[in-house]
Amino acid sequence: MADKHNITETLRTAINESGLPFLTLEQQTGVIRQSLMPFARAESSISLAAADKLADYFGLELRPATRNKTATKAAPKRKGK
Repeated sequence: MADKHNITETLRTAINESGLPFLTLEQQTGVIRQSLMPFARAESSISLAAADKLADYFGLELRPATRNKTATKAAPKRKGK
């Protein structure tokens, strides 16, 4: 996998690599199979509430990316401001 992942790909990877049946995921997360299956196949999206439940279940966290010093410099001031 690549170094950077977006939330969607991270959740899809967790679902697919878990090897768990969709029924089990539905029962343990509360996210219905009819949402999980097309999401896992990259055919649809899921709600933020469903993403929260899946992230909690798989022990995933969203946190700010670490940035290098050049990325945190203040933007230059515009002339006349």
